[in-house]
Amino acid sequence: LQAYERRFPTCPLIPMFVASDTVNEYKSEDEAIHVIERRCKLDIDAPRLLKKIAGVDYVYFVQKNSLNRRERTLHIEAYNETFSNRVIINEHCCYTVHPDNEDWTCFEQSASLDIKSFFGFESTVEKIAMKQYTSNIKKGKEIIEYYLKQLEEEGITFVPRWTPPVACKLESSTSHTRRPVSPAINIPDSATKEGLNSKEILNISGSPSEPTAGTPDDKLDADYIKRYLGDLTPMQESCLIRLRQWLQETHKGKIPKDEHILRFLRARDFNIDKAREILCQSLTWRKQHQVDYILDTWNPPQVLQDYYAGGWHHHDKDGRPLYVLRLGQMDTKGLVRALGEEALLRYVLSINEEGLRRCEENTKVFGRPISSWTCLVDLEGLNMRHLWRPGVKALLRIIEVVEANYPETLGRLLILRAPRVFPVLWTLVSPFIDDNTRKKFLIYAGNDYQGPGGLLDYIDKEIIPDFLGGECMCEVPEGGLVPKSLYRTAEELENEDIKLWTETIYQSASVFKGAPHEVLIQIVDASSVITWDFDVCKGDIVFNIFHSKRAPQPPKKDSLGAHSITSPGGNNVQLIDKVWQLGRDYSMVESPLICKEGESVQGSHVTRWPGFYILQWKFHSMPACAATNLPRVDDVLASLQVSSHKCKVMYYTEVIGSEDFRGSMTSLESSHSGFSQLSAATTSSSQSHSSSMISR
Repeated sequence: LQAYERRFPTCPLIPMFVASDTVNEYKSEDEAIHVIERRCKLDIDAPRLLKKIAGVDYVYFVQKNSLNRRERTLHIEAYNETFSNRVIINEHCCYTVHPDNEDWTCFEQSASLDIKSFFGFESTVEKIAMKQYTSNIKKGKEIIEYYLKQLEEEGITFVPRWTPPVACKLESSTSHTRRPVSPAINIPDSATKEGLNSKEILNISGSPSEPTAGTPDDKLDADYIKRYLGDLTPMQESCLIRLRQWLQETHKGKIPKDEHILRFLRARDFNIDKAREILCQSLTWRKQHQVDYILDTWNPPQVLQDYYAGGWHHHDKDGRPLYVLRLGQMDTKGLVRALGEEALLRYVLSINEEGLRRCEENTKVFGRPISSWTCLVDLEGLNMRHLWRPGVKALLRIIEVVEANYPETLGRLLILRAPRVFPVLWTLVSPFIDDNTRKKFLIYAGNDYQGPGGLLDYIDKEIIPDFLGGECMCEVPEGGLVPKSLYRTAEELENEDIKLWTETIYQSASVFKGAPHEVLIQIVDASSVITWDFDVCKGDIVFNIFHSKRAPQPPKKDSLGAHSITSPGGNNVQLIDKVWQLGRDYSMVESPLICKEGESVQGSHVTRWPGFYILQWKFHSMPACAATNLPRVDDVLASLQVSSHKCKVMYYTEVIGSEDFRGSMTSLESSHSGFSQLSAATTSSSQSHSSSMISR
């Protein structure tokens, strides 16, 4: 208790605990009972926007500590004072002495959360509450040990047990019986390391005989696991259940199948927090780019069907679907020149989607779980022509997207007939391949694949393709040079790429050095919500939001005017007059946001005043910084980059009236999904803005 009391009136180890005041205190005459009630001031780690909407910077809790020295118990009760008519939070902790060993302390903790209403952000408040509660549980032991050590340094290593006054001893000895106590509960470290869902945390000390709240009544059916998922330890099964349940409670849209969730868990060694992060990024990416419908809605161009030397070919000995790619026979430069990166990327995505479908079919055919495929890459014919740098850049971009969104789908990669030039390509490509994926690579030079440990160990003799010396006719296209008559100009490819992202409501714009693109939004009612969604298709830009009480002059329409530029890649409109001064004629309402090429950005701003708001995309030429220990594509292939003073964005904006906005906090959080940046798939940034949080 002496260590615990040192947390007050404030505790530097708990940054959110700002201050506390004693509002009531009681001590019994024999000093056996000591009750103290405090009012605690907390700075909750919540988005500033939510605090702004709620109208508070701090929240207040009342904590009541009841020490019974006679019973040797300490009960701690806490409840919220702030928003008590909307949210009811109750927490109870109990320290007792173990009945079999008086040197042991038992600790129990439980809490309940009941959100009646909270301005339409009920689910967000629940997440914030659970985050704070989980953090407190993890730090509780650390904090008490810190103050125990502090006491030891002051020479206090023993506190004598309370004894009743002499007058009370006889009476208490005849009337007092020990209060029954709960047995000690060992909470494994893994429970906090792996993360618990909200309902499990609320009952972390429940009786072993009672099911933990939030846990399904039954585990996954054993036959179902064996048939569709494969061998899972109880911990892995629990992670799958919790992550699936979290998605069902929080994710709006199509919930992936257990097999797909399991791939992301395996990719992060069943760390729930990390798996959840990359899975959510992938689900957002799939929704943005309509990947779920690519097999039904997109037909590959005839050039791909004729000259892309790859296709599905039976299965390997483990039942995995087998994809054959004759990379050495493929004219990568011709395909990029004829189609552009976007069409190639989309084709590879369709191949991966087809792979997922074939895995499901083979699972049914072979009666056992098959969640990945085997890829056979024949490099016969690979030469320096394949190291054409724009082609290598396209390959790296494809690897990035596949690594981020199709983890654990490659069961084995067989690279055959690797020529002398292969190490050059491997040096460029290998840094961008995940370590777990790289372990699945088997590389054979020359005809080594025909010897012991070669192709026959993985593929039945009957289905070895004919071009590798087998007897099975392989229907994979032979590739060959793409006729130059099919090549497109840079302008044609640029327009084609734009069409991929402008199939619905999005507009395109060009941003030049010294000529930003600006969009005017007039707000009549304060507290309206401006939302935006844009993709940076080319170059790096800076995104700004400004407010002005007066309307800017409409852009000039004459051909010589500097305010409006029309180009094949999209319009460029400038609204802020050059004579306007920042701080006098208009003001900045959000911190500038630097957005890299390939990023998708969504966010919103709750307006404080009526008037005119200007959304601005401005050219940014500062060098990008790597966010992870993995190298960036642009850093490795710096020589591929051609100096340009033009950027492209695809954008959509909408204004939602304050009375109509009842969405979850998700729509108020800006997020980046790195469509062409490897680092964006695995890292997070704490950079925040007045109305949004950025997650990379």
